[in-house]
Amino acid sequence: MNNTIKYNDKLNAIGNVIKEYRIKNHLTQKELSEKMQLFGIDLNKNSLQKIERGDRVIKEYELAAFSIIFKISSDELLSECIKKYKN
Repeated sequence: MNNTIKYNDKLNAIGNVIKEYRIKNHLTQKELSEKMQLFGIDLNKNSLQKIERGDRVIKEYELAAFSIIFKISSDELLSECIKKYKN
């Protein structure tokens, strides 16, 4: 039995926001993975795909790196997520 808690059948609620910002910043998944590696975060393309689909939990240090790469605060990233789920 899987005891993993999901929200709307997803393991994270921010993956789609990460994808939107990746596309807005004209980055491929591979390019974003490479930028994450510059922060010492081993996030390969497959793991990034899982995050964007909501099939993988996002770690707080990954969220921090995403916010730096996208030049947006983590609060702003989360607020985008909150807006989507409030509706």
